[in-house]
Amino acid sequence: MIPYSNLFFFYIIGLILLPGICLGVMEKPLKLYGLAASLLIIGLLFSDSKLQLFLLVLFYLGELFLVKGYSLLKQKYPQRWVLWLTILLALVPLALSKWGHLFTDRLLGFLGISYLTFKVIQMLLEISDGLIKEVKLVDFTYFLLFFPTLSSGPIDRSRRFLSEVNQIIPRHEYLHRVYQGLRKLLLGAGYKFILGNSIYTYWLSKIPTEAHGLAETVNYMYGYSFYLFFDFAGYSLMAIGISYILGVKTPENFDKPFISKDIKDFWNRWHMTLSFWFRDYLYTRFVMASMKKKRFKNRYTASYLGYLLTMGTMGIWHGTEIHYLLYGLYHGGLIVGTDYFQRHSALYKKYKNTPLWIGASTLVTFHLVCFGFLIFSGYLFK
Repeated sequence: MIPYSNLFFFYIIGLILLPGICLGVMEKPLKLYGLAASLLIIGLLFSDSKLQLFLLVLFYLGELFLVKGYSLLKQKYPQRWVLWLTILLALVPLALSKWGHLFTDRLLGFLGISYLTFKVIQMLLEISDGLIKEVKLVDFTYFLLFFPTLSSGPIDRSRRFLSEVNQIIPRHEYLHRVYQGLRKLLLGAGYKFILGNSIYTYWLSKIPTEAHGLAETVNYMYGYSFYLFFDFAGYSLMAIGISYILGVKTPENFDKPFISKDIKDFWNRWHMTLSFWFRDYLYTRFVMASMKKKRFKNRYTASYLGYLLTMGTMGIWHGTEIHYLLYGLYHGGLIVGTDYFQRHSALYKKYKNTPLWIGASTLVTFHLVCFGFLIFSGYLFK
């Protein structure tokens, strides 16, 4: 069973959510029911692949051991190398899922492994920072395996997530969340199944992928960009909607990205939970460490290398093919170029708040973003 793909999935979800809604209306705790529902859904999702289910269980046990073990080790061994070693070990399953095909013809990953790995690394870093004091088994399991966001996010933060699931929601507030959740669920279904499917069926699928010229490439660039947005934003909205019904206000993932003023604004609107994760746990930490250790004479050098490192890593995270790395580096270069231009251009500083400049900048950004999606799609390499 594939998440958010057909009516049968939503039928099953509806049956599973009904008792949860009753509990919420009666102002009962939803955490244990949500955990049980997540485990049941996971069993159904992987019912056709016992190997993937086995790998998921193995992943869960290994990451639980690392997180619990590091929370204890940190008290006695606070050195940073212990953290980096633990993170490296936590990344091993993801690395095997990405590059395991080089050693075996068997699948070494499972649905959602990338997003689960993000959650684990976030917890390890915040344990190191002293923000997470204790790791409880039930809380860790529910946060990691929360089924609405299991396959493709949005990526929540453990402290935010647990602050909600460990409280009783007043009836009127819970009913409002159910209303919001249903609205998001219906809107997401419209995005994915009506707009996304229509764009794919009547536009994207009509464009030849072999022996394509400039006209076909440009046509594919815009078609793929709109399809990707409505498909992914639709999925995210449905995941957020179901989360709300379970009492969890999962963060939004998209905020009208095609009206971004510049490329930095775009990454504050597109796949926000992913871009904010990389900003907080890779870019910011790299720049702060570089400034502390005085690796570079110019602080902007650290910032620009941080952008390239962050976006390049994001590209590789999507896959091992060359077009994913190029996509990341392309956006890293755009962010560096945008920042440099905005800091040095007298023209920008003079006109940046005028309607004409904003309109032109938005139009240019839209085309740059669409070209980035063309790179991401791999169409140029077929």
